[in-house]
Amino acid sequence: MGHLNVSSAIGYAWEALGLIWLGGLAFTKRTVRRQPGGPRLFHLALALTGFTLLGSHWFEYGWFALRFLRFSRNLELAGLVLTVAGCLFAIWARLTLGSNWSGQATVKASHELVVTGPYAFARHPIYTGLLTAAAGTALAIGEMRCLCGLALITLALIIKMSQEERLMMQTFPVAYPAYRQRVKALIPGLL
Repeated sequence: MGHLNVSSAIGYAWEALGLIWLGGLAFTKRTVRRQPGGPRLFHLALALTGFTLLGSHWFEYGWFALRFLRFSRNLELAGLVLTVAGCLFAIWARLTLGSNWSGQATVKASHELVVTGPYAFARHPIYTGLLTAAAGTALAIGEMRCLCGLALITLALIIKMSQEERLMMQTFPVAYPAYRQRVKALIPGLL
């Protein structure tokens, strides 16, 4: 598998994730409460900029194109494995969340607190998957633009996660604090 093929495989993994997201939009419950617009727009701007840096060829010049790691076929393949694993984990989490999912921090009609599947390991497993996939892509490509993109994606998800935590605490005042005690936000046993 040459460099172009690894790059293509990474692109296909992200495309599969995107298709699951788009397809799932038709099956979400009605929103009854959502995060304020300001944090939503800020988080979206950060995420969009981060994903553009990570996956677009627009920034392959200047210091953005500098490599932060010396090219290695093994690192490139490890990055591919992390990208695919992260996308698959995010897809599993998205499918487990089902009709409770939303692209923004919301509470849905008849919202359920999902604590099974990947939600038994992390409170925000979609973000765990996205960050793993983004780190894998950055590792495979190895350019500074990818590190900048990963940093912006991480910041965007932290902002969104804080909004979601607030809404879940309000919606499930007994069950969510207990869930928070049992399950870490992103990385089982650590964070």
